[in-house]
Amino acid sequence: MEGVYHVLTLIGLAVYWILVAGVTVRVVIKRSSVSVSLAWLMIIYILPIIGVLFYFLFGELNLGRKRGDRARAMFEPYKAWFYQLLDCNAHLPEKTPTHITHIDDLCTNRMGIPALCGNTLSLQDTPEKILKSMVEDIQQAKHSVRMEFYIWNEGGLANSVASALIQAAGRGVKCQVLLDAAGSRKFFNSAWYKMMKAAGIDIIAALQVKPWRLFLRRLDLRQHRKIIVIDDNIAYTGSMNLVDPEHFKQNAGFGMWVDIMVRITGPTVNVLSAIHCWDWEVETGDRSFPAQPECNIEQDHLLHPIQVVPSGPGMPDNLIQQVLNIAISRASHSVTFTTPYFVPSAELLETIRTTAQRGVRVELILPKRNDSIMVGWASKSYFSELLAAGVIIHEFEGGLLHTKSVVIDKQYCLVGTVNLDVRSLWLNFEVTLVVDDAEFTQQLDWLQERYIEQSTVINAERWSKRSLLHRFLERCFYLFSPIL
Repeated sequence: MEGVYHVLTLIGLAVYWILVAGVTVRVVIKRSSVSVSLAWLMIIYILPIIGVLFYFLFGELNLGRKRGDRARAMFEPYKAWFYQLLDCNAHLPEKTPTHITHIDDLCTNRMGIPALCGNTLSLQDTPEKILKSMVEDIQQAKHSVRMEFYIWNEGGLANSVASALIQAAGRGVKCQVLLDAAGSRKFFNSAWYKMMKAAGIDIIAALQVKPWRLFLRRLDLRQHRKIIVIDDNIAYTGSMNLVDPEHFKQNAGFGMWVDIMVRITGPTVNVLSAIHCWDWEVETGDRSFPAQPECNIEQDHLLHPIQVVPSGPGMPDNLIQQVLNIAISRASHSVTFTTPYFVPSAELLETIRTTAQRGVRVELILPKRNDSIMVGWASKSYFSELLAAGVIIHEFEGGLLHTKSVVIDKQYCLVGTVNLDVRSLWLNFEVTLVVDDAEFTQQLDWLQERYIEQSTVINAERWSKRSLLHRFLERCFYLFSPIL
């Protein structure tokens, strides 16, 4: 009997060795960044069996065979739709300011989406203003309402939005709602979901989490975009989920979520509508392109160019990070970031450091208290080298600062759903806008100043005296930062 146990032990060790060796080869040939590969190898070797299991679950950008094949097949038809925008007279590269020319060129060549003029923008910076504006626009809808969010949480004014949708569906308005299955898990078990379905609203759970599909699709790949499009005439996007902060995670210990949304009219609305159509088709297989925008740009003061930059499986890799690197590296005077999660890739971190070392004033505004302990500690691991490079770091104390924005030289800005972390830049379905509008950028700059007024600056000297335990925790979570 002892011999049998000995043989079984040897077989188990051999199987384990083959499994680890196979996964190691897999990590190497995938050609991820060196930091990501090393992080996974460390997990695989330090955590026997569990590390291998984690890699199968979270190690690769795997949308699943069915969705992956569909997304790849969709790219050329959608790119052809986007290329038609080049013939729209809202595409005016000769009049588009030079500081977004390179971004326009990149997005046009890689995705087919050009910067378009003729838009109007409204920055909405309070939950009440945002949600009431959405309700009013949905109440005026005549033909269609397209929506997608990571989180829909019932309660407060969020219920008013649901009620407005139900009423719109009753008027015969076609309502399509796409919600991330994990982020909106509670909503799919709510009475509001049942009422919306009963009213005829087409409401779909994106990227459903099913235990029997654990090894067939990466579970933490999420639909993180926030988009509303009404009648292809009005659109919203930004950082805010469909929640009323007064009724959302009130006992979590980090305060109310602080967000913004942008209300848009003009040709960019149709581009955001096409992004929603893309996501809808990835999930359902149903294709329905929006109409091409009506482009009537006759006066220079109507330019207001906006570049829509989407990312996600099936779309060009690394596009949003490329846009960020171009914008940051070309800054002349100042760059100010707001983000709730700061776990940058090595490339983005180096761009930020180099920009500060050129003498550009670089400011980073982060929430003092974060809803992710691991991300919070990992973020702090970058503070020393950022402070040494001259980056000014503010910790916001007015709640969980969830706004994702970048203001460049106080001339143009980026705003959308994208966090400055590997998950947003490499993994999730995201969207950001590059807005070249002086008045809008000034409003966003003023908002960032308000955030700074509610923040505490990290003092480099005091930071250097933090405890050994603090440093140890930073370094521990830093090791996992490439895969957080």
